[in-house]
Amino acid sequence: MALTKKGVAFFDVDNTLLKGSTLFFLGRGMYQRGFFSKRDVSAFVLANLRYRLTGKENKSEIERFQNAACEFIKGHDVKKIEVIGNEIYEEYVSPAIWQGTVEIALRHLAQSEEVWLVTATPVDMANLIAKRLGFTGALGTKAEIKNGKYTGKIIGSLLHGAAKATAIKELAKDRNIDLKNSFAYSDSHHDFPLLESVGNPCAINPDTLLEIRAYRDNWPVYDFRKARKIKKFFGPIAGRIAASAMLLSPRKRSGK
Repeated sequence: MALTKKGVAFFDVDNTLLKGSTLFFLGRGMYQRGFFSKRDVSAFVLANLRYRLTGKENKSEIERFQNAACEFIKGHDVKKIEVIGNEIYEEYVSPAIWQGTVEIALRHLAQSEEVWLVTATPVDMANLIAKRLGFTGALGTKAEIKNGKYTGKIIGSLLHGAAKATAIKELAKDRNIDLKNSFAYSDSHHDFPLLESVGNPCAINPDTLLEIRAYRDNWPVYDFRKARKIKKFFGPIAGRIAASAMLLSPRKRSGK
């Protein structure tokens, strides 16, 4: 008898679960521990910004970011990085977590649905975050390891864009997951392939293109950013003020 397929929830990490970049937090922590120079960090941050600001899946930008991410941990002992990763989680990652996103994930877990992180972040760090939050597991970029050290090479490709959709489809086959009954959460339009692969796509802290698509297609939108909350609060007030000004203006002209 065939097993009943289950629905699960997939979450992007950077800006969806965390306020910022996981790799940036990792780099900051390693820099403070003397692993490399400020120049090394600056080169990585620049590559990260260029990658984020490209606005489209430009192959050269993705490869530049991919290579920078590989150099980031090249030559370092896996177990030592794991220890540092736990320290960095406490110092930088934990305080940067969007609690609203965690609450959504916990609701899925309470309904006996698995929760998976899907991210371009190295899978070792992604698994650490998933474990600390009590999630099921993580899919991430796989860094090559030889003799207990990172080689600076990636196994396969950066888990970005269409690669995320491919990864969850492979996971679905392995774990008997019903993608049509599953959920996906992201902040970025780069994750359209991921969102389109499930029956219940959702936006969290969306960029402009994702927000437009979400409202057009009636996808749920969650926004935990303070600036947006302020905008939502003052928006109606500003609207009422503008409406009042328009109503008062003709009266003022008629009295001249």
